[in-house]
Amino acid sequence: MSGSTPVSNLTSPPEAAYGRLPPRGAPPAAGQSPIRGGPREEASQSPAARAWRRFRRNRLGFTSLAIFLVLVTASLFAELLSNDKPFVVRYNGEFYFPMVNTYPEKTFGGDFESPTDYNDPRIRKNLSSGSNWALFPVNRYGSGTIAYHNPLPFPSPPSADNWLGTDERGRDLLAQLLYGFRLSVLFGLALMAIGVLLGVVTGAIQGYFVGKTDLAFQRFIEIWESMPELYLLIIFSAIFAPSVALLLLLLSLFGWTGLSGYVRAEFLRNRQMEYVKSARALGVGNGRIMWRHIMPNSMTPVVTFLPFRMSAAILALTSLDFLGLGVPPGTPSLGELLAQGKTNLDAWWISVFTFIVLVLTLLLLTFMGDALRDALDPRKADQ
Repeated sequence: MSGSTPVSNLTSPPEAAYGRLPPRGAPPAAGQSPIRGGPREEASQSPAARAWRRFRRNRLGFTSLAIFLVLVTASLFAELLSNDKPFVVRYNGEFYFPMVNTYPEKTFGGDFESPTDYNDPRIRKNLSSGSNWALFPVNRYGSGTIAYHNPLPFPSPPSADNWLGTDERGRDLLAQLLYGFRLSVLFGLALMAIGVLLGVVTGAIQGYFVGKTDLAFQRFIEIWESMPELYLLIIFSAIFAPSVALLLLLLSLFGWTGLSGYVRAEFLRNRQMEYVKSARALGVGNGRIMWRHIMPNSMTPVVTFLPFRMSAAILALTSLDFLGLGVPPGTPSLGELLAQGKTNLDAWWISVFTFIVLVLTLLLLTFMGDALRDALDPRKADQ
């Protein structure tokens, strides 16, 4: 028709600038490159890569992960951040390394052959006189260091030497929180790993074989969950000496049943898929089908379960320590500090700072778990 303008199928420059695909056969615009995260690129990524990309988009969850990793890394190197021994000492022209070797007090001008107390005012004066010097960690108190030279009675409030104060035993509160946080995190990781291993194995067996195997496991789990866990802990604490290994063993016996149900449900659903039927038709064994084909497609609830399981483990350890059923006496523990705060209500710093550390840890894990759940949710994949 005369006067009509032909419609071009070429992509306009604004569309090309926003990453839309050029028409078939047409070269890309000058300076144009595929935009990262576009439809084609995201479709070509693995499910794990897409989940990680969605996790990073959640600012609260990703920031929580970064903060949590920084805190865990700092606690793993607690001896380098909070210790009553210096890294290196230069005294009378010679170098000493107290973190590696133990030196008697006479080495630095003391009167006894006992190990040197580097917080002793006399030793401090000798190490800072003349050309002598000592390089200390940021906090000059270890996990078991008692502030003998503090002029105030224990528990003492925050001061220049003890930044967060001391507990009722005279130990530096900052050191106790740092070492106690490390114990809680490592205990939570260990308990989580054991629970995941047992839960995945038992849930996979139930969901894949079903029938009498599933029925027998279900009845066993019902009986096992009805056992009074707290009473068993009290009984074993009265029979055996308290230890972290014993506590880990007892809690791991009951910490796998919840995850087992999730894995069982995933296996029940995936065992009916076409790829499983095809594998059976090809003669693939049950073990290979379970661990090679069904397991990778059933890990979503397992991964989502991890942060919440770890926070539950930390809370369980803290609760048992608060009741006196946890780690051995003298071991840095958040629960023990909370118990001291309950006993010494006037020493507000013990309860306040311990509560802040515990709540911050649980909040970070909760935010990470929520972000991880959203990242692995297929219904939110395109949001």
